[in-house]
Amino acid sequence: MSRFGKGALALMAASGLHLDGAHAQTLTGRDAYADWRADHPGVTRKLTPGDLPAPWATPSANNPSRIVARPAAAKLQVPDGFQVSLFAEDLQRPRIIRVAPNGDVFAAETAANQIRVLRAADGGTAAEVNEIYATGLNRPFGIAFYPRDNPQWVYVANTNAVIRFPYHAGDLKAAGTPETIATLPGGAGHFTRDIAFSNDGRRMFVSVGSASNVAEGLGQPEGGVASWQSQNPLGVPWGYETRRALVMAFDPDGKNPAVFATGLRNCIGLAVHPQTNDVWCSTNERDGLGDDLVPDYVTRIREGEFFGWPWYYIGDHEDPRHRGERPDLKGKITVPDVLIQSHSAPLGMTFYQGRNFPADYQGDAFVAAQGSWNRAKRSGQIIIRVKLRDGVPTGDYQAFVTGFILNDSDAWGRPVGIAVARDGALLLSDDGNSTIWRVSYAGAPAR
Repeated sequence: MSRFGKGALALMAASGLHLDGAHAQTLTGRDAYADWRADHPGVTRKLTPGDLPAPWATPSANNPSRIVARPAAAKLQVPDGFQVSLFAEDLQRPRIIRVAPNGDVFAAETAANQIRVLRAADGGTAAEVNEIYATGLNRPFGIAFYPRDNPQWVYVANTNAVIRFPYHAGDLKAAGTPETIATLPGGAGHFTRDIAFSNDGRRMFVSVGSASNVAEGLGQPEGGVASWQSQNPLGVPWGYETRRALVMAFDPDGKNPAVFATGLRNCIGLAVHPQTNDVWCSTNERDGLGDDLVPDYVTRIREGEFFGWPWYYIGDHEDPRHRGERPDLKGKITVPDVLIQSHSAPLGMTFYQGRNFPADYQGDAFVAAQGSWNRAKRSGQIIIRVKLRDGVPTGDYQAFVTGFILNDSDAWGRPVGIAVARDGALLLSDDGNSTIWRVSYAGAPAR
């Protein structure tokens, strides 16, 4: 029997959801902070810096979702005209997924320290080939092909280094020993590293998250370094934050390292817009300030910009845990483009350039929001669409795929990676139940 299980290849989770007036609404102001019950395909949220509550307006919660087996009746909900099918299952917690020019799907199985390759037949909607491409890695996450159109290399972002394998189109096994291109700071918290190349192929961008939540102990209270280290619950000295909470830029061979943008607590998803050449981050902001602080975000980042971590957030909002430490930074902080509901945990992102979806989706961003533990009223565990006009974000975002959450306690999936298949369908990975789903457009439904 196929590794995908009896009946799995035929499983369709079509939504049947109709976008009536209630589901097509835009939530603004405090309404934009509504929990997961408000998420239906077509619902738009717009958060602004002026909507932010005060720190600790609510207690800091410890409320991780309990991941359960996918119920037989569970259905992912998508907008009218779209449908969902199972692309692959029985994987090992797939995270970031990237599609090679020949259509092969590369999946980082981070916990297993390996990369997997999946291939569907021409015209097929489910993986028929399933091979382990490389093993013995160190928490691999980001994957990139270089050069873009006719790649000769597969780059992998381990937690402590960027490596690359020689590549020929159609390779199902890594050829040769990987070459280390750049070393990265590893250890402590936020171990994921993503990787993307500029459209002209001249620069390699690598994201590195912070080692801690909010650089605990940075102020060094009376008693010196030993004192503040002993008070740090993570046991992370400030020295571990060196070259972290930022995006680095390198030549494709790893030479000429440079800091590109800073103050990004954890830029997990990294992408370059195919038309504007803008570098984008999906960023997980800090915890511990209550249900609705601090909003996560999806944003363009430009060279030299500073986004505030750890002293400030969303512009000049000072983190009370670092009050008074850096008044010189006020007014110098970039405000992110699109604020995402706090503790949604946006991870993988991609820009739609396929031929399957309606024309108004072209160039828009799709982001997988995994959800977090630090909100009493659950948020995230959703695929969102970030609308762009001529490459510029409108400032809001829309629910696109929902249905992973079952109730206030339980969920059957955690979306992480997202990519556009060669046929234009959208692929999304779920590391909760170790699956990859395929979303395609089938035309307007009959009325």
